[in-house]
Amino acid sequence: MEHITSSLALSLVTFAASAFAVWVAGARLAYLADALSDRLTLAKSVVGLVFLSVATSLPEIATTLTAAVHATRALVLNNLFGGIALQTAILAMSDFWARGAITNYPRKANHALEATLLVLMLSLMIVVLMVGEPIAIAGVGLGSVVIAFVYAGSLWLLRTYDGANDWVPVDLPDPDPLPFPAPTGLMHSSTSALLLQALIACSLILIFGILLVTSAERLALQTGLGSSFIGVTLLAGATSLPELTTSIAAVRIGSYTMAISNIFGSNLIMLMLVLPADVLYRSGPILRSNTPMELASLGMAIVVTAIFLTGLLIRRKPKIGNVGLDSVLVLVSFLASLLVYFGLR
Repeated sequence: MEHITSSLALSLVTFAASAFAVWVAGARLAYLADALSDRLTLAKSVVGLVFLSVATSLPEIATTLTAAVHATRALVLNNLFGGIALQTAILAMSDFWARGAITNYPRKANHALEATLLVLMLSLMIVVLMVGEPIAIAGVGLGSVVIAFVYAGSLWLLRTYDGANDWVPVDLPDPDPLPFPAPTGLMHSSTSALLLQALIACSLILIFGILLVTSAERLALQTGLGSSFIGVTLLAGATSLPELTTSIAAVRIGSYTMAISNIFGSNLIMLMLVLPADVLYRSGPILRSNTPMELASLGMAIVVTAIFLTGLLIRRKPKIGNVGLDSVLVLVSFLASLLVYFGLR
C-alpha cells in the first residue's frame, strides 16, 4: 500500500512538473509566433492554422502514434476525439482574457469556414465508424484515407480563401491588443534567432508533452479508471495543455485570430491523425468498429464547434459579463459531456 501511495505521488509530481514546463514553453511559442507573423508579413490566422496548431499538437502526434503501435485502439481514438471538444472548451476559456466576445474579432470568414470544414470532417468520421470500414488495403481502411484527403483539401481551401474579401462584418470591436506586451526584445531579435527559439520551444513541448502523457497513463492505471474514460478526459487534457497556454497567451497580446485558428487547426489535425494511426495499428482498420464513447465524443465535438460557428456568424450576441454567450454555452456543453463520458465508461 505504501509503495502504491509513493508511486502515485511520484506520478502526480511528474505530471505537475511537466505541465509547468509545457505551460511556459507554450506561452513563449505564442509570443514567438506573433512576432514571426509580423516579421514575415503572414496573416495571424495562417500562422495559427499551420504553424501554431502543428507545434501544439506534437504531444497528440507522439501519443497517438505510440498508442497505435501498441495496438491500444481505445486510447488512440478516445484521446483524439475527446481532445476536440476539450480544445474547443479551451478556446472558450481564453474568452475570459479577451475584451468582449472573442468571436466578434475576426474580420474575415476564415474561422467560420474552418469550423464548417471541421463539422464536415467530424460528421464524415461518424459515418465511417457506423459503416465499419468494409474496404481496406493492407489493413488500412478506405475511410481513414478519405478523411486525410478531405483534410488536405480543407487546408488548400482555407489557404486559398485567406485572400478573399467577400464577407465583411460590421460593428467590429477595437482591434488594438490588450495592455499586456509580449516579452521585450522579441521585435529586436533577428529572424533566425526567433526561428531558433521557436524550434527550442517546440522541442520542449514535445519532450515534456510526452512526459505529461506518460504520467497521465500511469495515473490511469494507479487510480483504476478505465482507459476509455481516461483517454477522453485526463489524457486528452494532458495533450491539450499546449493549446491552452498558447491560446491564452495569444489572446492576452491581442492575437485573437491566431488563437481561434490555433484551436480549429489543432482539431482538424486530430482527425487527420487517424490515417497514420491506422497505418501503425496492425490489428485491422482502426475505424472498423465503434463504441458509444467514441460516437459520443464526436457528437459533442460537433455540438461545441457548431456553437462557435453560430457565434462567428452572429456579430451582435448576448454576453455574460465580458464573455460571449457562445463561449459560456461551449463550457456548459463540455462539462455536460464529462458526465456523459463518466456514464459510458
